[in-house]
Amino acid sequence: MIFKDIYTLQIKTKQKFEENLARVLKAIQESEEGAILLTPELVFSGFCYQKMEEANEFSKYATEQLLKASAKHTIITTMIEKKRHKFYNNLKVFSGGELVHKQAKYELFLLGDEHLHFAPGSINEIIPFRIDSINCGALVCFELRFIELWSRLKGVDIIFIPAQWGKARKDHFETLCKALAIANESFVVASGSASLNMAKSSAIISPYGRVYKDDSLEVIHAKIDLAEVEKMRKYINIGLKECTR
Repeated sequence: MIFKDIYTLQIKTKQKFEENLARVLKAIQESEEGAILLTPELVFSGFCYQKMEEANEFSKYATEQLLKASAKHTIITTMIEKKRHKFYNNLKVFSGGELVHKQAKYELFLLGDEHLHFAPGSINEIIPFRIDSINCGALVCFELRFIELWSRLKGVDIIFIPAQWGKARKDHFETLCKALAIANESFVVASGSASLNMAKSSAIISPYGRVYKDDSLEVIHAKIDLAEVEKMRKYINIGLKECTR
């Protein structure tokens, strides 16, 4: 058995970037040593289209703080960053005091005008990454709707989904997250924003499709047994093998 403490946040993004970072750092401090913690998409700034330059500068500071905070934890989040005069919604994985993985959001949400403010990342960045001995992957919010992106993470043990998903499509988010867990016979960890008109729906979903969620909480915690992945893949063998991309 390989147990891992997983925390997924379900918090509002406030107007002051510093307050948002402080709330995340507090959650890290209150979590078990060695835990993995997932935040909602753009938890520090939200989609602050009028303050993109400010958000980019703050991301530099947030990165420094998260590198320190990740000495004995793993933190997965997304933040606004600028490169070659273009802004990106970058997912970053901090673990052991280092940045161990980075990918820019590839599928932008046209209904929210993301394409007018962000450049898309490369599909080649959507690849598995390691946290300790665990094979992991991530999709950012709207990317969850693209089944072809699921296949890029086929065979990983845990898939992380940071999101700011609209309340009007709450059922879509919950259904897709559960379907991904069942289809990939893996754990899925979703972190949804609790901001106005957002779906919340943060959850930890087992390979069998069991859902651990509570929309009344700011933090959802579960100690998962990674052996469930191998057990499920032997129990219902659909030919899944560890992703080696």
